[in-house]
Amino acid sequence: MSWRPTYRSSKFRNVYGKVANREHCFDGIPITKNVHDNHFCAVNSKFLAIVTESSGGGSFIVVPVSQYGRIDPRHPKVCGHQGNVLDIKWNPFFENIIASCSEDTSVRIWEIPPEGLRRNMTEAVLELYGHSRRVGLVEWHPTSSGILFSAGYDYKVLIWNLEVGEAVKMIDCHTDVILSMSFNTDGSLMATSCKDKILRLMEPRSGRVLQQANCKNHRVNRVVFLGNMKRLVTTGVSRWNTRQIALWDQEDLSMPMVEEEIDGLSGLLFPFYDADTHMLYLAGKGDGNIRYFEITAEKPYLQYLMEYRSPAPQKGLGVMPKHGLDVAACEVFRFYKLVTLKGLIEPISMIVPRRSDTYQEDIYPMTPGIQPALTASEWISGINRDPVLMSLKEGYQRSDQLVFIAPAKEKKSVVVNGIDLLENVPPRTENELLRMFFRQQEELRRLKEELATKDVRIRQLELGLNNLKNVSPNNV
Repeated sequence: MSWRPTYRSSKFRNVYGKVANREHCFDGIPITKNVHDNHFCAVNSKFLAIVTESSGGGSFIVVPVSQYGRIDPRHPKVCGHQGNVLDIKWNPFFENIIASCSEDTSVRIWEIPPEGLRRNMTEAVLELYGHSRRVGLVEWHPTSSGILFSAGYDYKVLIWNLEVGEAVKMIDCHTDVILSMSFNTDGSLMATSCKDKILRLMEPRSGRVLQQANCKNHRVNRVVFLGNMKRLVTTGVSRWNTRQIALWDQEDLSMPMVEEEIDGLSGLLFPFYDADTHMLYLAGKGDGNIRYFEITAEKPYLQYLMEYRSPAPQKGLGVMPKHGLDVAACEVFRFYKLVTLKGLIEPISMIVPRRSDTYQEDIYPMTPGIQPALTASEWISGINRDPVLMSLKEGYQRSDQLVFIAPAKEKKSVVVNGIDLLENVPPRTENELLRMFFRQQEELRRLKEELATKDVRIRQLELGLNNLKNVSPNNV
């Protein structure tokens, strides 16, 4: 590791990670064994959502964050997808609205009841179809509540207007699978990393690529905007197959400002950035540790702070929004760690040690809240606004209850030979498969009998026609 010890004053120098007690963890969850490079976890101040292992379609479980302990194996699930669920994200402004994407090429919007799930949920508020192959990523716009981005294995990014339930823009500048998407503070710029080894900075409304970097020496896997610092952080692999981190100037992507090697492990590095404290967390898939750094405006730009260590490997990590943190305990970040082998979700709190019990304004500045800054139609028309900020001093209180209203859409159907292809979805269980098989066998038998009857009728008509031809010359 190439980090040189430097002695520099920092209020976050002694930040440490504190794992919750076993009774405050979430146990007994059948976490998915899918190898797709995603977190499979989403969390907000009310609910925790985990993609689960299932047969015959995809599903995820939603539990209240206060309902820790052992989860009932029969706990209701969200199970409307016909393929494996690859990504889930909570709406940052509506805490009971969650988006999911799947191998069945669909993106779906779900509305979770305020008290949580009481039975399996199969009907989505919105079903969005536009990708021709499986969809691997979904991301919400940071300031508009009705804009959703999805990236599929058809190398396209679709921008959905949820106020009308339709795609309003398709970005098709990528030549391979999109690995990650990130937005600046007001959502006017989007950065993407792609399997074609190109880092792109673009204007999402027009789809115009403003800058791009061909990363031959640093193969980018993940990219994150650093708030208002006009910089980007990427994680990837060097030409010697060592894990790397790179810092880029948003105005010039020709060369990285800083390029540092982390270690020689093979797991994917996930970056998490806290714009309020300017701290960057690095967690490797399959690792047990979480490294954290401080980002500065002057050299060396990237300052190593400390490392949280754990023997249990992590499959993915969910991050609690700022308004869900424990301010009294000086908690500045909270992870929800997925431990697949144990079926366990561990909350890990990053805490700044302070002796005083008063509110620490220096580590809790005004932070983006849960009020959207603009509507979907305003953003599409070209308006940009910074997030609506809130203070954590008085605790989290919502001034007014926003309600998500899904657009009323007519039920679509694709009828071929009298069969609705959208209505006749693939079977989810073995019993359904057997029933469908026997129905199809019966239909085939009926069609064969009908075909044989028509063949006999055709032969009879042909014989009658030949008789008429033979009789006609004799009469003449």
